[in-house]
Amino acid sequence: MTSSDQLLRRRSQCQRQLSGLRLLIAGEDRPPSARTLAAEVRDGTNAVIAEVEAISRAVLASGPREPGRETFLWVRVARLAHAADQAVDAARNGNLRGLRAHMQHFDSLTAAVWTVQNAIGRQEPAASLVFSVYPWPTRAEQGEGPR
Repeated sequence: MTSSDQLLRRRSQCQRQLSGLRLLIAGEDRPPSARTLAAEVRDGTNAVIAEVEAISRAVLASGPREPGRETFLWVRVARLAHAADQAVDAARNGNLRGLRAHMQHFDSLTAAVWTVQNAIGRQEPAASLVFSVYPWPTRAEQGEGPR
């Protein structure tokens, strides 16, 4: 099995976990107890994070070591883990609206990590990865000049 096949298999596993989480929280009339729901959300998000981390390590190992790329990717993985923690807390507190919002954020962050992984895997220039870190114009770009 090629590394590309392995990455696709891992991403497919992430998709299955995300689908399961969506089904778990989508419009249930009688959700399971808060404790059961929190455990299922924790297990599902942990499985996604484990796959994302494995993919990230494989992608980084396949190219040249560039600390900027590694940091850029791992910061996004940390954000994903934080969103998972927030979702589990919301489930534990029985806050279904909050859980849905945090899971939507978790889903979006997972897609963002995949985008970064794809860019790193294609060995795009590091400058192409900076756009989301500094989305606001600098003072010079705003015409204010240095202070």
